[in-house]
Amino acid sequence: MAGPSRLTPPGAGTFDSSGVPIHYEVFGEGRAIVLVHGFTASLLLNWVATGWVDELTPIRQVVGLDARGHGLSGKPHDPEAYSGDTMPNDVIGLMDHLGIEQADLFGYSMGSVISLRALTNRPERFTSVVLGGAGDFARSGTPGGNPVRADAMLAKDQDSISDPTAKGFRALAEALGNDLEALAAYSMAARPGVSDEALAGIDVPVLIVNGADDTIVGSPDGLAAAIPGAELVKIPGKDHLTVVADPQFKATVARFLSELPPL
Repeated sequence: MAGPSRLTPPGAGTFDSSGVPIHYEVFGEGRAIVLVHGFTASLLLNWVATGWVDELTPIRQVVGLDARGHGLSGKPHDPEAYSGDTMPNDVIGLMDHLGIEQADLFGYSMGSVISLRALTNRPERFTSVVLGGAGDFARSGTPGGNPVRADAMLAKDQDSISDPTAKGFRALAEALGNDLEALAAYSMAARPGVSDEALAGIDVPVLIVNGADDTIVGSPDGLAAAIPGAELVKIPGKDHLTVVADPQFKATVARFLSELPPL
């Protein structure tokens, strides 16, 4: 059977979020789930090409956006455009634009941090959340930005980058054709984390899924322990990148969503 069309009504479009055009696409019908991708990725790379849209459309209307600085959305070069809660506000703005009062939420890596902030800022808008590739970094935020990664994005060549994680992100960003100045601006921006008090106040079902060999995001154990009733699943033999398209990851999320009570 063919996969879902990328122009399934209401299809693809853009909306203005504080002066930045945000690209989105909608697949299928029914109860909505909003997908938020990871750093250097996009709606297409994180969710369509990996088979997630095919996996989820039998049970959800899938709503995905390209985060600012990524994909087909606007790519400001000013760190202020990525600071504070601008990116969680893009998620809420997309739901408002499409007239979605409540939705399930699914973020990966950077998208998990955005999703947690959106959830704790506007808990009445969400009925569950899936956090993939999430760990301690979601709690701490980036109050001083990430200057090492920003410098890596702006370096004249990859060989001059000494930090191995930052070098890996630069190589991935270049390979995927990203706007390096936009990613540097994102990396320089100050963004809050999520406090333990806010995590303790989450009262919707939460699923956290990480590759067992993921060394990039910090341990997910503390994050899971801080959220009442959160379920944590670690996929053996997978790391931050290889877990994204993993069949066990998909089956775990599909099971979690299918077990949620009806709206």
